[in-house]
Amino acid sequence: MNTIIDSLQQFLQYTGFANMTWQHALMILIGIAFITVAIKKDWEPLLLVPIGFGMIIGNIPFTEGLQIGIYEEGSVMNILYQGVRQGWYPPLIFLGIGAMTDFSSLISQPRLLLIGAAAQIGIFGAYIAAMHLGFTPAESGAIGIIGGADGPTAIFLSSKLAPHLMGAIAVSAYSYMALVPVIQRPIMLLMTTKKERLIRMKNPRKVSQKERIIFPIVGFILTALIVPSGMPLLGMLFFGNLLKESGVTKRLAETARGPLIDVVTILIGVTVGCSTQANVFLTGSSVKIFLLGLMSFIIATICGVGFVKIMNLFCKEENKINPLIGNAGVSAVPDAARVSQGVGREFDPHNHLLPHAMAPNVAGVIGSAVAAGILLSFLGERTLKSYQSSLPHFVADCFFYSITLTVT
Repeated sequence: MNTIIDSLQQFLQYTGFANMTWQHALMILIGIAFITVAIKKDWEPLLLVPIGFGMIIGNIPFTEGLQIGIYEEGSVMNILYQGVRQGWYPPLIFLGIGAMTDFSSLISQPRLLLIGAAAQIGIFGAYIAAMHLGFTPAESGAIGIIGGADGPTAIFLSSKLAPHLMGAIAVSAYSYMALVPVIQRPIMLLMTTKKERLIRMKNPRKVSQKERIIFPIVGFILTALIVPSGMPLLGMLFFGNLLKESGVTKRLAETARGPLIDVVTILIGVTVGCSTQANVFLTGSSVKIFLLGLMSFIIATICGVGFVKIMNLFCKEENKINPLIGNAGVSAVPDAARVSQGVGREFDPHNHLLPHAMAPNVAGVIGSAVAAGILLSFLGERTLKSYQSSLPHFVADCFFYSITLTVT
């Protein structure tokens, strides 16, 4: 009888109920909240459902040593998580994004590229703020990239600069991608007048197939030569777009934008969610990261809308740009562009801003990858050592380099 009782007690010690803490319960509830919001509100369900369920998986308590946890070497989840830790998944996501993206709006209206570049200022603003809150330069760079509203880029950069903060950074980035309509709309209304919201832009010209084929080749060569450290993301983005536009690799393009990106999205979502184990995720640093990410995203939106207003000061009346497309400078494609369209049609049901908003939106995808390359170049261990004696000099050089790249 005692043997049976001892065996039962030993069994109970291995159950999740025996090891459950309020922190685990809280993270499970957050995971359920992610799934609920994704289903009921239709906010980025392809991201929030896998992440939410991953949070539930990662926060079921277990006895260590069974090789089932995501941080236990050799476990299945740990092997899948290497795609995040080593930065394998983000380039594959960019391959799919490139195969889905139509750069015609950007090619026909190249001046709108500057809006996408202006929105990246939020990244460097958050970087400076993170430094003041006590994060290291490398950690600050990884946190700042949240402002680009680009989950794969955030994962790629944090895996290189601050892998110990990757869970909080990735969840923050994907959360704000889902909250694009909630965060951006009030800012857009606050910064624009009714007259500005009613501006109608000229229809973009038709772009030839030859131009669409040349663009990814020339675009990659230029950006990669300027920022070689961004080559994994930029190379796959432009390669995916070439598959789409060439017209002779339809099967490859369909695979990249269909089954491949779907599988990788599932793996990223579930493993990122699993990485939010309560004992690792629930820290003061995570709270700071979420606040800094929100600040970065707000700054990016303000800079995008504000930059359009500045551009309009130098434009003729017939060439003015509707400031409502300024929010689309972040790389949340196509959600940010849809917000521009939705807000614009509230004031003029016949004003179609989507074709115009897609230009800064796709420029934001390129811009966030370029910004990640800049931060990786400047925040590498070797580079940082040369700046240890003068951190202000480092910040100034980093910002100057980003502005120079934007002008180029």
